[in-house]
Amino acid sequence: MATIKENVEELNAMILQGDILGAFEKFYAEDLVMQDNETPARVGKDSSREFETAFVNNLTEFRGAEVKNILISEEAGVAAVEWFMDYTHKEWGTRTYTQVAVQRWKDGKIVSEKFFYNS
Repeated sequence: MATIKENVEELNAMILQGDILGAFEKFYAEDLVMQDNETPARVGKDSSREFETAFVNNLTEFRGAEVKNILISEEAGVAAVEWFMDYTHKEWGTRTYTQVAVQRWKDGKIVSEKFFYNS
């Protein structure tokens, strides 16, 4: 089985190549819990998939993304990825910001991910 570091690197590469939904299908668990800041959590892969699909489908311009930093604890099963994001979204408008995604991994899949960013 791949290490968390190897999985995070592959996940990030897929996202940077524009395969956000493919990365989601490959690396996220069925019992996933996702949350943005303090908004209500999305519980289960189906509800998270709906959110991710809507996000991707509502992008009108994607100017770039960059991984700034990665912190990983293999022992704790936790990764934190700092991203720079720059895009335009149909509902949210032009967005340029840095976010941190804190991921909890189990058996090669993300079971929990929380995004921290200024809105």
